[in-house]
Amino acid sequence: MTYEQIVAVLGYAGSHERAVRIVTADRQEVRGIPTTVDSHVAAHEVYLHPLGDESIEIAMSLGSIREVELL
Repeated sequence: MTYEQIVAVLGYAGSHERAVRIVTADRQEVRGIPTTVDSHVAAHEVYLHPLGDESIEIAMSLGSIREVELL
């Protein structure tokens, strides 16, 4: 996926409270609901709640994401 596609899917999922499956460059998978997508060069991150635990919010570098799909 292109960077633009990744940001678009994450942005859509976040605005519609939809879960996503993220695959990173090292083939790790994370499933969660995006809360914030910050594509500004100074941040370059997505924040999300992992599925099953909304008390936790994790941050991931947008540069480490290779694929995103809606669940």
